Amino acid sequence: MASNYSFDIVSSFDRQELKNAVDQTRREMQQRYDLKDTKSTIDEDAKTLTITTASETSLQAIVDMLESKILRRNLSLKILDYGEPQEVSGGRIRQVVTLKEGIPEDLAKQISKRLRDEHKKVNAQIQGDAVRVQAKSKDDLQGVIAALKEVDYPVALQFVNYR
Repeated sequence: MASNYSFDIVSSFDRQELKNAVDQTRREMQQRYDLKDTKSTIDEDAKTLTITTASETSLQAIVDMLESKILRRNLSLKILDYGEPQEVSGGRIRQVVTLKEGIPEDLAKQISKRLRDEHKKVNAQIQGDAVRVQAKSKDDLQGVIAALKEVDYPVALQFVNYR
């Protein structure tokens, strides 16, 4: 009896690594001379990061620091969705950064259609915000992974539950 092998395509990130990157950015903000008197903050909740600072220049410096810390922790910058900087009271600037997790439905449909068209021996199913790929051969699954890594999707893709 031939068994099927499968894996899931997901878009997620390690929340602890993100928390560590934000904490490192906060510590560096306190140390940097150009940011010391700006009273800059990064507020973190489940789905967003909110950066509040004195000027566009300091906002860009904080974003650059945050991105470098995130990259050092092996997270993708595709998890960040920057909102427009807004003026708030006191002449300060706030920018909300939304954290993207999960594969949107239209992208999941695009991925499964591409797999059906290019890889005839695999079966792709959309399961919530993930795509399950099944095949009789592990080689077919590895070919799918290689093909998906070649394309630059707007979300960071991970391949999990390979069995």
